[in-house]
Formats: sequence, structure tokens, C-alpha cells
Amino acid sequence: MQFHIKNMSCGGCVRSVTGAVQSVDPAATVTPDLANRNVEVASNRPRDVLEAALAKAGYPAAPGGH
Repeated sequence: MQFHIKNMSCGGCVRSVTGAVQSVDPAATVTPDLANRNVEVASNRPRDVLEAALAKAGYPAAPGGH
């Protein structure tokens, strides 16, 4: 699933976003697209769980592609 993370602007942000996703699903694969501020996440966890983890880390997410 894709997420658009408006305030993801650097490599440190990517590491934080990846850590947030993997805090709720250690097996998740996170593929960042920093130029477009999107991440593709391969996870078995529900979208709302991932969104909550991202928001808690300070990276609120919208559906990808925006």
C-alpha cells in the first residue's frame, strides 16, 4: 500500500518513517520515493494501524499518489 507523507523531506525522515512502520510490523518492507514524498509499504498489518504508527512518529500519512 502507498502512503503520501507530506513532511518527509530527507534521509533522516525516511529512517524515521521506516522505523515507525517496522515498530508495528518488523517484517514490513518500506520503499521510499523521497522526491514525491511517498512510501510503498508491504505489510500484513491494516492500513489504519500503519497510519497510527506514522502519526505517532510525527509523520501523518495520506493515501499515496497525492
